Amino acid sequence: MLQDVSPMYHSYEIYNMSIVIAIDGYSSTGKSTIAKRLAEALDYIYIDTGAMYRMVALYSMQAGWVSDGRIDKDALVAALDQIELSFVRDASGENVAMLNGLNVELAIRSMAVSQVVSAISSISAVRQKLVAQQQSMGQSKAVVLDGRDIGTVVFPEAELKIFMTADSDVRASRRHAELQAKGQSQVTLSAVRDNLLQRDEADQARSDSPLLQAKDAQLLDNSTITPDEVFQVALSWAMLAIAGKA
Repeated sequence: MLQDVSPMYHSYEIYNMSIVIAIDGYSSTGKSTIAKRLAEALDYIYIDTGAMYRMVALYSMQAGWVSDGRIDKDALVAALDQIELSFVRDASGENVAMLNGLNVELAIRSMAVSQVVSAISSISAVRQKLVAQQQSMGQSKAVVLDGRDIGTVVFPEAELKIFMTADSDVRASRRHAELQAKGQSQVTLSAVRDNLLQRDEADQARSDSPLLQAKDAQLLDNSTITPDEVFQVALSWAMLAIAGKA
């Protein structure tokens, strides 16, 4: 059992230091879960960059620009200024993705969106617009961001970079369980695993901001440890990074 580092956190509160925490890694490694928990523990803002790309993917699907795996890139790029992305907290305190003022949190987590999002995120104009938004959101620091290129492109100067990984079968089982819990019982485990592997390959192969582990990122493999243990490791790293700023 890992040591509870909460008392360590309180000892650092007196410094009132703010840092940027960048969490990158493969799909379904628990990036967003850890990012949310860190943000809550540190009273930081959580920015779900993956959800931003999912919202653009959903917008493209709703506009009819996605058909048989092909995307009308010209139409999407021309409409980028019409896509307003934001996050709000719901009554339970959870982050909710808002697309042009509408709650799309559930819709963007569907398998249909998952099958399109890597292609959407490979479009340079989309990445440039969203990266600029993410950098603007994090200018004041005291933020936790998770995604694919946070520590390498969005905030290469982040004081703490974490790269998360896990065995592909473990990731597929986790993602399948999430979809089942959300009522998507028709999705098979094999389909989920195939989708994860395809997204991994696409994310690593794209020419613009590929998925890479930053040289100074801490590697966190959570194949065999519990979410609480993962959180304790990440929080201990955050405390050290905050202490280093004092």
